[in-house]
Amino acid sequence: MKKEPKLNFRATWREVAKKQKPLMLAMIILAMMSVLLLVFTFFTLKPQNTVVIVGYGDVYGEIAGLSGGYRRDSWMNMLAFPLLAIIFGVVHNFLALRIYRKHGRDLALTFIGVTMLLVVATFVVILRLTGEW
Repeated sequence: MKKEPKLNFRATWREVAKKQKPLMLAMIILAMMSVLLLVFTFFTLKPQNTVVIVGYGDVYGEIAGLSGGYRRDSWMNMLAFPLLAIIFGVVHNFLALRIYRKHGRDLALTFIGVTMLLVVATFVVILRLTGEW
């Protein structure tokens, strides 16, 4: 049984930078969006408050027979949003490089596009929870 060679992220990044300009640009835009999300999430954290709104459970409330609405909990639960920003910016870019190496540019661009939509959706969720929107 032959062992598959390890994926060399540095070589793949160089190849993307030289030959796949649209993919490189999409990865840079995703990283910038994630940094913006990270900064925004740190500004919306309210550690001085002991209880903040951390979720909205209207659909779940209907299914479980509970009254839906906003869920309050410790502000520490809001640390999930900065964690998401780091995952979107770093991990998803590495995953895009892996997808590019194994399946090609089109699928990697699609993956980056879906991740960008997730970043925008995260912004919307934060804005809804903080009552800004």
